[in-house]
Amino acid sequence: MGKITLVRSDLECSDHAWEIAVGTLQTVIDGLNQNDKRGWARLFNWLRKKEPGELCELTITFPRVGKHHRLVFALLNAVFDAQERFDDFEQFRLWTSIGAGWVIWAAGPKGGVVPIPKSISFAKADEQEFSQYHAKVVEFLRGPHAGHYLFPHAPPAALQAYRDLIDDFER
Repeated sequence: MGKITLVRSDLECSDHAWEIAVGTLQTVIDGLNQNDKRGWARLFNWLRKKEPGELCELTITFPRVGKHHRLVFALLNAVFDAQERFDDFEQFRLWTSIGAGWVIWAAGPKGGVVPIPKSISFAKADEQEFSQYHAKVVEFLRGPHAGHYLFPHAPPAALQAYRDLIDDFER
């Protein structure tokens, strides 16, 4: 989910200028149904009443793109099929998420702090978040640790072929 924090500036805006700005936005972008149209109009009325320096936060959900989801999982499957360390795809995916830093940190069972991979389900991660996950995973897989760990016996040329495999998916 995308979050946008807005702040009311201290610049004065005449009622006429505000009506033109809001009218233009509401002409170009409008609510899908009557409830959405009323909510859209209420948002601008609410923003207009804010004092300089007051904040508001908008939460926006960007719908997931199935094609992008399939591409990321095709990449993960291709690397999984080529690597030598993991027998279970889900364990590989969790390792990749942790390595990419796609985690929350929580108290561990013995008092330490442990990483727990964040969900990338359609319900928990919108397209913006999934795009961030994708970028972090590619960065991790191309980084110095992943290749050496996944292919412990590979000569440098083979590691370059592994990075080329990742690059092919990114084109």
